[in-house]
Amino acid sequence: MDNLSFPDLEKKIIELIEQYETLLEDNRKLKEHQEAWKAERNLLLRKNDLARTKVEAMISRLKALEQE
Repeated sequence: MDNLSFPDLEKKIIELIEQYETLLEDNRKLKEHQEAWKAERNLLLRKNDLARTKVEAMISRLKALEQE
């Protein structure tokens, strides 16, 4: 190898390190979004269960009124 290729090699290594750091940051952000979506999903599931319970209770009361 001649001396001219070392600066090119150094530049390429720096570029690869920058790409690696960018990918790490992107991955961190994606994981944060994933956690936020999981939390939102869990909240919506709980709300859905609560709504289902209330509707089932109303249906039961209506059936009881019907039978009177």
